[in-house]
Amino acid sequence: MKYTRTGPILQAMLLALACLSTAVADDQFKDVEIRIIQAGDDVYMLTGKGGNLGISIGDDGVFLIDDQFAPLTEKIQTAIAKLSDKPVRFVLNTHWHPDHTGGNEKLGKSGVTIVAHDSVRKRLSVDNFITMLQMDAPALQKPGLPVITFNEAMTFHMNNNDIRAWHVEHAHTDGDAIVHFKQANVLHMGDTYFAGMYPFIDTGSGGSADGCIRAINQALDIANDKTVIIPGHGPISNKQELIAYRDMLKATTGRIKALLSKNASLAQVQADRPTADFDETYGAGFIKSEQFVEMLYQELSR
Repeated sequence: MKYTRTGPILQAMLLALACLSTAVADDQFKDVEIRIIQAGDDVYMLTGKGGNLGISIGDDGVFLIDDQFAPLTEKIQTAIAKLSDKPVRFVLNTHWHPDHTGGNEKLGKSGVTIVAHDSVRKRLSVDNFITMLQMDAPALQKPGLPVITFNEAMTFHMNNNDIRAWHVEHAHTDGDAIVHFKQANVLHMGDTYFAGMYPFIDTGSGGSADGCIRAINQALDIANDKTVIIPGHGPISNKQELIAYRDMLKATTGRIKALLSKNASLAQVQADRPTADFDETYGAGFIKSEQFVEMLYQELSR
């Protein structure tokens, strides 16, 4: 990891998200436990360290969403074996960040077919630099690259489910996918949804607050009151909580845009406390309110 700036937002995020570095020593993962949470009929959420995993099991094999960090692959495989004796056939990356794709190389070498949006393969094929975190993200070797990519949408017909993945533009990044398990009535949002916390929006990778709002609206068009929602980070969720999160994003971005229209400085925007009424609900995550406001200000003022 390297960084050239040490502003407050970067200091806090570098500390909280240091695990995103692929150079993190394996022993930092030795005590991580992979937990299994049922989300629907034969659909589960797995948690560990990094982005939440989604998994569909059945006679057709295992369909996996994301794979966290490389040192956790064996633990993830052990957890999957508790649910199914079938092989993992596909892993779908919801976006390119290392806490969602770190296991790609090991899984790819074992014969798993990796699937993602076109932009994900492009970013994983080259060395990257996460601007907001001032952090290097080295390219993956060939076995870790998606071998099937899509531009708009694709559907897997597996395990008595129509599993549809579709691209949402310029949301958390420029390559995000949301996944819908139609028959199970489960949505996996990837990092377009940070449940119960302020989000990290990777504007350096083409992400935007408005894009996140549009992505959430697309998910809400599909969801009903019984839909189980797996966020990229945070606890398992539902439609009402996703609506509240969307409304928080709309309100905070709207307030900051209004202040920017009056040429407010970052200090003036922060003094106005545009997140004050949301801090109790969303302010306890790794991104605090002041950092969230700075993130939105930097994006919206460009």
